[in-house]
Amino acid sequence: MVIESEPIGIVKMSDETGYPHHKVRYSLRVLEEENLIEPSSQGAITTEDTTEFVDDLDSKIDHTVDKLRGMRLDETPEIES
Repeated sequence: MVIESEPIGIVKMSDETGYPHHKVRYSLRVLEEENLIEPSSQGAITTEDTTEFVDDLDSKIDHTVDKLRGMRLDETPEIES
């Protein structure tokens, strides 16, 4: 959400997501501790590390989805009596 709407404040994020202010504030604090966002006078903004982190996460998710698709059973074998 910060990537698409930066800078964005707690109130706007809370209104758009429906999450209470305290949960949004906590989430932003965690992202700030990981150096993925930083505060500004207008609201949260991304850092230099954000794009690389998101790209890496997308790649890991794609890899996991591919593995799960490979494990999918299209047909269940019939049990013979």
